[in-house]
Amino acid sequence: MTARTAGIGTALPPQFEQQWLWDNVFRSHFNGSRVAARMFDTAGVSRRHSATPPYELADAAGWSTEERMRRYAERAPALGLRAVRRALAASGTDPDEIGLLAVATCTGYGTPGTDIDLAGALPLRADARRLLVGHMGCHAAIPALGAVADYTAAHDRPAVLLCVELTSLHVQPATRDIDQAVVHALFSDAAAAIVVRPGDGPGLRVVDVAARTDTVRRGHMTWRVTDLGFRMGLSPEVPEALSEHVGPLVKDLLARHGLDRSEVAAWAVHPGGPRVLDAVAAGLDLAPTALDPSRKVLAEHGNCSSATVLLVLDEILKAGADGPIVMLAFGPGLTLYAALLA
Repeated sequence: MTARTAGIGTALPPQFEQQWLWDNVFRSHFNGSRVAARMFDTAGVSRRHSATPPYELADAAGWSTEERMRRYAERAPALGLRAVRRALAASGTDPDEIGLLAVATCTGYGTPGTDIDLAGALPLRADARRLLVGHMGCHAAIPALGAVADYTAAHDRPAVLLCVELTSLHVQPATRDIDQAVVHALFSDAAAAIVVRPGDGPGLRVVDVAARTDTVRRGHMTWRVTDLGFRMGLSPEVPEALSEHVGPLVKDLLARHGLDRSEVAAWAVHPGGPRVLDAVAAGLDLAPTALDPSRKVLAEHGNCSSATVLLVLDEILKAGADGPIVMLAFGPGLTLYAALLA
């Protein structure tokens, strides 16, 4: 039994121009810092989405973690429900067919949580399984997709994965740290869902998933729970580390299936930022246009953590690309994940 991608659905909160956000929110937040202004200018982001209204962002840096989690519980389920319903419609799947709902997030928690809210709202059957993939970071979509595909292949039932991230809830207190300027210039909110169905039919098979973890560099990317929300740490050495590891990771993944890098039709790469995409392109020796879908998603939506690689995949599939497709995403650990779709 095989598992195949059958439909993707996305949902986005209100969109704001990057320059508008700098002028009206973050210029005062960073006290007019020229360094922070440069980070906003060079982030590769033209516009992005925020479930936190701009008038709240000015105060959000002082919110307790409890206050942020309360807002996540109020806003994430409705956004996620829109994405899941669109994925189900795109795949021709009824909610009562779903055997497993997996929810990946690193920006909000509570029990009962988003998975329970969706189970009731769709509604799912009472015997449907639920899986929460929490706090893995930007790469969570790929291991979660692997788990969903394994379930589908083993049980001959459709499954759905939802990635829902409200990074705007974690705006941090003002600081001179350059990494915080980078983080605040990049991150955005989104929900993206993908339905996986068993057997033959339209869509791409989820062939394999691979990982590579550099524990020596575990401190290069962090996502810490603090009294004032979740705080990201981002070393400027991350792109260099990714460039070193991405080639061997992809080579091993493709070799297991008798494929070469030249046979890959498209690359769905998580756009962690312009330097990350440049590093991945260099590490894989890709053509200059190979990562255009990732750069487009970064420009139009920002970095939406785990949901972003599904936005890129959706962009690629809408353009008519066929397999093989390699998905790549990166997160704390320092961890790289790849998936082969064909």
